[in-house]
Amino acid sequence: MTPDLSAPFDTDTLSDIEGFWAGPREIREGVFAQLRNQDELHFSVERAMEIDGEVVLPAGPGYWSLVRHADIVEASRRADLFCSGHGSNIADLPQEMNDFFGSMINMDDPRHARLRKVVSSGFTPRMLEQINDNVTTRAREIVASIEASGSCDFVTEVAARLPLAIICDMMGIPESEHELVFDQTNIILSGGDSEYVPEGSNPLEAFLMAGAALAELMNRITQERRDVSTNDLTSALVRAEVDGETLNDEELASFFVLLCAAGTETTRNAISHGLKLLTDNPDQRALLVSDFEAHIGGAVEEIVRLASPVVHFRRTVTQDNVELGGHTFSQGDKVVLWYGSGNRDTAVFENPYDFDITRDNSAQLGFGGPGPHFCLGAHLARRQIAAMFRELFERLPDIAAAGEPDYLRSNFINGIKHLDAKFAPVG
Repeated sequence: MTPDLSAPFDTDTLSDIEGFWAGPREIREGVFAQLRNQDELHFSVERAMEIDGEVVLPAGPGYWSLVRHADIVEASRRADLFCSGHGSNIADLPQEMNDFFGSMINMDDPRHARLRKVVSSGFTPRMLEQINDNVTTRAREIVASIEASGSCDFVTEVAARLPLAIICDMMGIPESEHELVFDQTNIILSGGDSEYVPEGSNPLEAFLMAGAALAELMNRITQERRDVSTNDLTSALVRAEVDGETLNDEELASFFVLLCAAGTETTRNAISHGLKLLTDNPDQRALLVSDFEAHIGGAVEEIVRLASPVVHFRRTVTQDNVELGGHTFSQGDKVVLWYGSGNRDTAVFENPYDFDITRDNSAQLGFGGPGPHFCLGAHLARRQIAAMFRELFERLPDIAAAGEPDYLRSNFINGIKHLDAKFAPVG
């Protein structure tokens, strides 16, 4: 992709979902490239959310954009100056909604450290071995389910199925409830996309109802595990204790909502973008296939870098006179970390729009910046992406994207809703 460096922008551009985020991608890349080259940080106004002329979420005070790699890294490291406790999305939501839908990503220390420590204690060596084995088994089952057809919707039939199954298996969610989890997660991360929230509906209401549905499911599973323990993560978390602290039912439900969102959507979109990238770059695909085990690690990192499945997270400045990126912030200022932009910064990545599975991606920001909020599930996501492409190229070596992706209309998730794929049928 060649960014359009002549693309116009103003203080409303980054808040314009229909005109900017649903528009041509070369324009989007061109605007961020221009912003990276500016001396001053860019300020954006916020729009109110309206349904049929009624304001359901008022406009906020506006936000500053961090678009350069170095600035994103510094803000990520300095969680004491750029906090998460006021929300990780741009819009200001009621605190109880921030706590429930964001779980630990909308917390600051010491509360964040306590919850992360308790959750981490549930991932015992035995649990991790069980999860790793299940990733391979599930990937094999998914590929087997499509191999005779010769074509599929790669997102809904392949990419989305693996992380959905892994998260549900981890938490002990029965197969009969997988579709519920899939549907409600789509709504939560839809950004109001009309495929998941019909036009004229209240997206905020749909968001809340989807969260409530997942919480109700998790509350039921939690109660079952309190009565009878099994080998799943829910059982481990119910009994996990660190320094006398355990998780209550509300925290478990909130963590499950986060796990559904962060653990399924991001991985599924990395896999979806991965097939498109490997189709559009046959030389890199040939290199990967020539020695899969030698190159899959680099391929995964490059897919995650270019896909940047989570487009942004927001932070809030905690005190006056905080300096970053040549700007002096005041307490309460909103700062948005644009990960996709940081992953295309020429100061770190040479020819950043090229797909190169041999490049050094040790600094890529697809799992967030360094610091306390680096993605807890990065290892699992990497393993799933690698396992899926291993199975695909072993069983369906000619699989390729057929046509352009149908992208999610969102400034938060770089999502692909549908992507046709074709391959020679097996069996």
